[in-house]
Amino acid sequence: ARLERNPDYWKKGLPYLDKIEAHIVPNRATRMLGLVSGKYDVSFPTDITMRLMEDLKAQVPTAQCKMRSIGTSNLIVNRAAPPFDNPDIRTALGLTLDRNEFNRIMNETEVGIGTNILAPPDGVWGMPPEELAKMTGYGPDIKERREKARELMKKAGYGPDKRLPVKIFTRNIPTFRDPAMILADHLKEIYFDAELDVAETPQYYNRVFKKDYQVGMNATGFLLDDPDQAFPEHFGCESMRNYMNYCNREVQALVEAQSVEFDKEKRRQMVWEIERRLNDDVARPVVIHGRQAGCWQSWVKNYGIQMNSIYNAARLEDVWLDKPNG
Repeated sequence: ARLERNPDYWKKGLPYLDKIEAHIVPNRATRMLGLVSGKYDVSFPTDITMRLMEDLKAQVPTAQCKMRSIGTSNLIVNRAAPPFDNPDIRTALGLTLDRNEFNRIMNETEVGIGTNILAPPDGVWGMPPEELAKMTGYGPDIKERREKARELMKKAGYGPDKRLPVKIFTRNIPTFRDPAMILADHLKEIYFDAELDVAETPQYYNRVFKKDYQVGMNATGFLLDDPDQAFPEHFGCESMRNYMNYCNREVQALVEAQSVEFDKEKRRQMVWEIERRLNDDVARPVVIHGRQAGCWQSWVKNYGIQMNSIYNAARLEDVWLDKPNG
């Protein structure tokens, strides 16, 4: 894709760049090689893992990088179809999630445990660690939680001699596939036999909207650090982005009440209560906050990446290049 400078741009003297070329490179290793060689000036702003960033900095010490939260990996469940119309089985799903293991594997040394709202310090509404630890599925008691999950599965008719086959539906890109593979191992701990059901992007969203899946690993990018964006969009009873068709009128009333609360601390407590209820209802539970980096060459000037959104830093009107040898 190629963008040309608009000579009639409404800000006089801008943009500085004459053109922008976006290269679509499906393979991540090939993208990284292009950045290392200097073929590309800027990476996609949420493409680079901690390990890849370390490798890049070792090969290109002058490269600039910024690590930030890119969004949530969250569990979507077809609540309307057996066997996940059974609330005991949905609760078992929430109990078996080991978020510390997700964080260790996916984020390495970066902490990425949170809920639907952007976690601190990047966000101002998210729960601090001491509050998260109080929620079901967030504490260190993974053995105890999985034992409870197994009891619920036995109650539903499953056990070591009658396991429940399930396909984990996900999108065919690393930020979706990788946590889905971890989820498969977690489900095996509670009498599931899980395998991946991977779809390309156009088919993925079509099947999500048609509810053509059992359980899936989804990813949701952070748009704004604002409860009025996160809750109504993903959990509102009439929202098209409410993939699971979750509808709890009491929760919806709380969402509406926090929106008109002027006392910031009181509103924060209301937001946390909403998060607790969504978690207890297994309403699209968050398993991990992704932490990835965007990197750019030293000759890219006045370029930055926002910490509280992955979508709102694409206007490059005041970026310019000071590239060696022209």
